[in-house]
Amino acid sequence: QVQLVESGGGLVQAGGSLRLSCAASGRAFSAYEIAWFRQDPGKEREFVAHISWSGGSTYYAGSVEGRFTISRDNAKNTVYLKMNSLKPEDTAVYYCAAKPLFRGSDYSNTALYDYWGQGTQVSVSS
Repeated sequence: QVQLVESGGGLVQAGGSLRLSCAASGRAFSAYEIAWFRQDPGKEREFVAHISWSGGSTYYAGSVEGRFTISRDNAKNTVYLKMNSLKPEDTAVYYCAAKPLFRGSDYSNTALYDYWGQGTQVSVSS
């Protein structure tokens, strides 16, 4: 069992920055790959970014590549999402999710992830 808790959301103006954190507890954190997703009311949950167990490999949705950076600190059991140059269309609830190693490489597939956090709201004003 892995428990995930997101934090760091808030209200920011367009062009601003935020850093989200995903703190994990429970089973060996380094045994899981972690991803960030986001969801607006009435829309499907959307993949944002993924990071490998070691942090050596990352993958981004095209809509955020070059603006967002995912990283992890396994000693602190925490994954981060640094978001720069935020746009109003980035407004959503952001979730982190954990996927066991070697389950597959379709990182945007929500069905591959066993554990989810409760989400943190990010609102970007124009």
